[in-house]
Amino acid sequence: MSAALAAIGVLVAGGCRGPADSMQAKRNDMVERQIAARGVRDPRVLEAMRAVPRHLFVSPAEADSAYDDRPLPIGSGQTISQPYVVAFMAEQLRLTGKEKVLEIGTGSGYSTAILASLAGKVYSIEIRPELSLEAKERLLKLGVKNVELRAADGYRGWPEQAPFDAILVTAAPEKVPPPLLEQLSASGRMVIPVGAFYQELKVIKRQGGGYTEKSVLPVRFVPFVGEAEGVPPPPRDPATAR
Repeated sequence: MSAALAAIGVLVAGGCRGPADSMQAKRNDMVERQIAARGVRDPRVLEAMRAVPRHLFVSPAEADSAYDDRPLPIGSGQTISQPYVVAFMAEQLRLTGKEKVLEIGTGSGYSTAILASLAGKVYSIEIRPELSLEAKERLLKLGVKNVELRAADGYRGWPEQAPFDAILVTAAPEKVPPPLLEQLSASGRMVIPVGAFYQELKVIKRQGGGYTEKSVLPVRFVPFVGEAEGVPPPPRDPATAR
Protein backbone atom coordinates (compact mmCIF):
# COMPACT_ATOMS: atom_id res chain seq x y z
CA MET A 1 0.00 0.00 0.00
CA SER A 2 1.30 3.49 -0.87
CA ALA A 3 2.07 6.07 1.83
CA ALA A 4 -0.78 8.22 0.49
CA LEU A 5 -3.29 5.38 0.84
CA ALA A 6 -1.97 4.49 4.29
CA ALA A 7 -2.47 8.07 5.50
CA ILE A 8 -5.99 8.19 4.08
CA GLY A 9 -6.83 4.83 5.62
CA VAL A 10 -5.82 5.93 9.11
CA LEU A 11 -7.92 9.09 8.92
CA VAL A 12 -11.01 7.42 7.44
CA ALA A 13 -10.94 4.49 9.87
CA GLY A 14 -10.63 6.85 12.82
CA GLY A 15 -10.60 4.01 15.33
CA CYS A 16 -14.39 3.78 15.34
CA ARG A 17 -17.25 1.92 13.72
CA GLY A 18 -20.53 3.19 12.33
CA PRO A 19 -20.90 5.75 9.51
CA ALA A 20 -17.33 5.17 8.32
CA ASP A 21 -18.05 1.46 7.94
CA SER A 22 -21.17 2.29 5.92
CA MET A 23 -19.18 4.49 3.54
CA GLN A 24 -16.52 1.79 3.16
CA ALA A 25 -19.23 -0.69 2.25
CA LYS A 26 -20.52 1.74 -0.37
CA ARG A 27 -17.02 2.15 -1.80
CA ASN A 28 -16.54 -1.61 -1.98
CA ASP A 29 -19.86 -1.97 -3.76
CA MET A 30 -18.96 0.91 -6.10
CA VAL A 31 -15.72 -0.77 -7.10
CA GLU A 32 -17.31 -4.16 -7.70
CA ARG A 33 -20.45 -3.03 -9.54
CA GLN A 34 -19.37 0.12 -11.35
CA ILE A 35 -15.64 -0.31 -11.97
CA ALA A 36 -14.34 -3.89 -11.89
CA ALA A 37 -17.52 -5.20 -13.55
CA ARG A 38 -16.92 -2.79 -16.45
CA GLY A 39 -13.39 -3.93 -17.16
CA VAL A 40 -10.97 -1.98 -14.95
CA ARG A 41 -8.45 -4.59 -13.81
CA ASP A 42 -5.40 -2.77 -12.40
CA PRO A 43 -5.32 -3.92 -8.74
CA ARG A 44 -3.62 -0.71 -7.60
CA VAL A 45 -6.35 1.40 -9.18
CA LEU A 46 -9.07 -0.74 -7.60
CA GLU A 47 -7.35 -0.46 -4.20
CA ALA A 48 -7.18 3.32 -4.52
CA MET A 49 -10.85 3.56 -5.48
CA ARG A 50 -11.78 1.48 -2.43
CA ALA A 51 -9.64 3.60 -0.11
CA VAL A 52 -10.15 7.24 -1.13
CA PRO A 53 -13.33 8.64 0.50
CA ARG A 54 -15.19 10.26 -2.40
CA HIS A 55 -17.86 11.59 -0.04
CA LEU A 56 -15.29 13.94 1.49
CA PHE A 57 -14.66 15.54 -1.91
CA VAL A 58 -18.25 16.72 -2.43
CA SER A 59 -20.52 18.99 -0.43
CA PRO A 60 -22.31 17.50 2.60
CA ALA A 61 -25.57 17.79 0.66
CA GLU A 62 -24.18 15.43 -2.00
CA ALA A 63 -22.42 12.98 0.36
CA ASP A 64 -25.21 10.37 0.25
CA SER A 65 -24.85 10.28 -3.55
CA ALA A 66 -21.04 10.17 -3.55
CA TYR A 67 -20.83 6.52 -4.59
CA ASP A 68 -23.53 6.63 -7.25
CA ASP A 69 -22.55 5.99 -10.86
CA ARG A 70 -22.72 9.64 -11.95
CA PRO A 71 -20.91 12.95 -11.81
CA LEU A 72 -21.78 15.40 -9.03
CA PRO A 73 -21.57 19.20 -8.75
CA ILE A 74 -18.65 20.63 -6.77
CA GLY A 75 -19.36 24.36 -7.19
CA SER A 76 -18.15 27.01 -9.62
CA GLY A 77 -20.05 25.26 -12.41
CA GLN A 78 -17.78 22.21 -12.21
CA THR A 79 -18.36 18.52 -11.50
CA ILE A 80 -16.57 15.53 -10.03
CA SER A 81 -16.47 12.78 -12.67
CA GLN A 82 -18.33 9.52 -12.17
CA PRO A 83 -16.20 6.90 -10.37
CA TYR A 84 -15.84 4.62 -13.39
CA VAL A 85 -14.38 7.40 -15.53
CA VAL A 86 -11.89 8.37 -12.80
CA ALA A 87 -10.75 4.75 -12.48
CA PHE A 88 -10.64 4.16 -16.23
CA MET A 89 -8.51 7.26 -16.84
CA ALA A 90 -6.14 6.36 -14.03
CA GLU A 91 -5.72 2.84 -15.39
CA GLN A 92 -4.89 4.18 -18.85
CA LEU A 93 -1.85 6.00 -17.41
CA ARG A 94 -0.27 2.64 -16.44
CA LEU A 95 1.29 4.03 -13.25
CA THR A 96 3.65 1.87 -11.18
CA GLY A 97 4.26 4.13 -8.17
CA LYS A 98 7.37 6.12 -9.08
CA GLU A 99 6.12 8.48 -11.77
CA LYS A 100 5.94 12.25 -11.84
CA VAL A 101 2.39 13.15 -12.92
CA LEU A 102 0.82 16.40 -14.10
CA GLU A 103 -2.92 16.82 -13.64
CA ILE A 104 -4.80 19.60 -15.41
CA GLY A 105 -8.04 20.31 -13.58
CA THR A 106 -7.75 19.67 -9.84
CA GLY A 107 -11.45 20.23 -9.25
CA SER A 108 -12.40 18.95 -5.80
CA GLY A 109 -9.10 17.05 -5.49
CA TYR A 110 -10.61 13.56 -5.74
CA SER A 111 -8.76 12.50 -8.87
CA THR A 112 -5.65 14.15 -7.41
CA ALA A 113 -5.90 11.90 -4.35
CA ILE A 114 -6.32 8.83 -6.56
CA LEU A 115 -3.25 9.79 -8.61
CA ALA A 116 -1.24 10.51 -5.46
CA SER A 117 -1.87 6.95 -4.29
CA LEU A 118 -0.62 5.57 -7.61
CA ALA A 119 2.39 7.77 -8.43
CA GLY A 120 5.49 9.22 -6.83
CA LYS A 121 4.53 12.91 -7.09
CA VAL A 122 1.54 14.76 -8.51
CA TYR A 123 1.52 18.36 -9.73
CA SER A 124 -2.04 19.60 -10.20
CA ILE A 125 -3.31 22.82 -11.78
CA GLU A 126 -6.79 24.31 -11.34
CA ILE A 127 -7.85 27.49 -13.12
CA ARG A 128 -10.40 28.41 -10.42
CA PRO A 129 -8.59 29.61 -7.26
CA GLU A 130 -11.50 28.81 -4.95
CA LEU A 131 -11.54 25.16 -6.03
CA SER A 132 -7.76 24.89 -5.75
CA LEU A 133 -7.84 26.20 -2.19
CA GLU A 134 -10.65 23.84 -1.16
CA ALA A 135 -8.81 20.88 -2.72
CA LYS A 136 -5.63 21.81 -0.87
CA GLU A 137 -7.48 21.84 2.43
CA ARG A 138 -9.09 18.44 1.77
CA LEU A 139 -5.81 16.81 0.78
CA LEU A 140 -4.04 18.23 3.82
CA LYS A 141 -6.74 16.87 6.13
CA LEU A 142 -6.36 13.43 4.53
CA GLY A 143 -2.59 13.51 4.97
CA VAL A 144 -1.80 13.38 1.25
CA LYS A 145 1.67 14.91 1.02
CA ASN A 146 3.03 13.94 -2.39
CA VAL A 147 1.06 16.63 -4.24
CA GLU A 148 1.72 20.21 -5.23
CA LEU A 149 -1.13 22.45 -6.29
CA ARG A 150 -1.23 25.59 -8.40
CA ALA A 151 -4.08 27.94 -9.25
CA ALA A 152 -3.45 28.85 -12.89
CA ASP A 153 -4.47 28.24 -16.49
CA GLY A 154 -3.34 24.70 -17.30
CA TYR A 155 -2.91 25.25 -21.04
CA ARG A 156 0.86 25.70 -20.76
CA GLY A 157 1.29 23.04 -18.11
CA TRP A 158 4.00 23.31 -15.47
CA PRO A 159 7.19 23.79 -17.53
CA GLU A 160 9.59 24.22 -14.61
CA GLN A 161 8.72 20.69 -13.40
CA ALA A 162 8.68 19.05 -16.85
CA PRO A 163 9.11 16.47 -18.22
CA PHE A 164 6.28 14.37 -16.81
CA ASP A 165 5.91 10.61 -17.05
CA ALA A 166 2.15 11.00 -17.27
CA ILE A 167 -0.34 13.82 -17.83
CA LEU A 168 -4.04 13.58 -16.97
CA VAL A 169 -6.46 16.25 -18.21
CA THR A 170 -9.95 16.48 -16.71
CA ALA A 171 -11.45 19.15 -18.98
CA ALA A 172 -11.95 18.95 -22.74
CA PRO A 173 -10.15 21.23 -25.21
CA GLU A 174 -11.13 21.11 -28.87
CA LYS A 175 -7.50 20.32 -29.70
CA VAL A 176 -4.69 18.90 -27.59
CA PRO A 177 -2.60 21.82 -26.20
CA PRO A 178 0.89 21.63 -27.79
CA PRO A 179 2.67 22.72 -24.56
CA LEU A 180 1.31 19.62 -22.79
CA LEU A 181 2.59 17.34 -25.53
CA GLU A 182 6.01 18.95 -25.23
CA GLN A 183 6.09 18.30 -21.47
CA LEU A 184 5.71 14.53 -21.81
CA SER A 185 8.83 12.53 -21.06
CA ALA A 186 10.43 10.43 -23.81
CA SER A 187 8.03 7.53 -23.12
CA GLY A 188 5.28 9.48 -21.37
CA ARG A 189 1.51 9.00 -21.67
CA MET A 190 -1.30 11.55 -21.70
CA VAL A 191 -4.96 10.83 -21.09
CA ILE A 192 -7.18 13.69 -22.28
CA PRO A 193 -10.79 14.24 -23.41
CA VAL A 194 -10.90 16.10 -26.72
CA GLY A 195 -13.80 17.70 -28.56
CA ALA A 196 -16.58 20.24 -28.25
CA PHE A 197 -20.06 18.70 -28.05
CA TYR A 198 -18.90 15.23 -29.08
CA GLN A 199 -15.84 14.24 -27.07
CA GLU A 200 -13.51 11.26 -27.10
CA LEU A 201 -11.05 10.23 -24.41
CA LYS A 202 -7.65 9.87 -26.04
CA VAL A 203 -4.48 8.12 -24.90
CA ILE A 204 -1.40 9.79 -26.36
CA LYS A 205 2.04 8.22 -26.10
CA ARG A 206 5.33 9.89 -26.85
CA GLN A 207 7.56 7.59 -28.87
CA GLY A 208 10.89 8.63 -30.31
CA GLY A 209 10.39 11.92 -32.11
CA GLY A 210 6.64 11.65 -32.40
CA TYR A 211 3.36 10.66 -30.79
CA THR A 212 0.76 7.93 -31.14
CA GLU A 213 -2.89 8.64 -30.41
CA LYS A 214 -5.81 6.32 -29.70
CA SER A 215 -9.44 7.07 -28.85
CA VAL A 216 -10.60 4.78 -26.05
CA LEU A 217 -13.96 6.03 -24.74
CA PRO A 218 -16.75 8.50 -25.62
CA VAL A 219 -17.01 10.98 -22.75
CA ARG A 220 -18.59 14.24 -21.66
CA PHE A 221 -16.38 16.69 -19.72
CA VAL A 222 -16.62 20.37 -18.90
CA PRO A 223 -14.77 22.51 -21.49
CA PHE A 224 -11.11 23.43 -21.11
CA VAL A 225 -11.28 27.18 -20.45
CA GLY A 226 -8.67 29.92 -20.56
CA GLU A 227 -5.99 30.19 -23.21
CA ALA A 228 -7.27 27.05 -24.96
CA GLU A 229 -10.38 28.99 -26.02
CA GLY A 230 -8.74 32.39 -26.37
CA VAL A 231 -10.14 33.70 -23.08
CA PRO A 232 -7.78 35.24 -20.50
CA PRO A 233 -7.70 33.11 -17.32
CA PRO A 234 -8.39 34.55 -13.87
CA PRO A 235 -5.29 35.84 -12.05
CA ARG A 236 -3.29 33.30 -10.11
CA ASP A 237 -3.73 33.46 -6.35
CA PRO A 238 -0.38 32.64 -4.71
CA ALA A 239 -2.19 31.57 -1.53
CA THR A 240 -3.61 28.53 -3.32
CA ALA A 241 -0.25 27.09 -4.37
CA ARG A 242 1.94 24.83 -2.30
